[in-house]
Amino acid sequence: MIFPVANLLITIIQIFVWLLIANAILSWLVAFNVINTRNQFIATVGEFLYKITEPVLRPIRNIVPSFGGIDISPIILILLLFFVQNLIAAYVHF
Repeated sequence: MIFPVANLLITIIQIFVWLLIANAILSWLVAFNVINTRNQFIATVGEFLYKITEPVLRPIRNIVPSFGGIDISPIILILLLFFVQNLIAAYVHF
């Protein structure tokens, strides 16, 4: 019974990690003027990614100090999510 639930949780974690990566890449592309947020599709995707990732990243940003304008909160969150994913996998295999 726990295997389907564990697989679902691991899949959700993997999808969220990809959303975090997409949000980081999109923010870099916007910051370096590679893409323009006046494009409706880009604005919609950016808003979606922001609304999905920001509630989880905000507490980490409040704890971790700023490193000269470099935001490492997505990296910290991805590492924490990988840790949780490994805990779930280890718990299920025992």
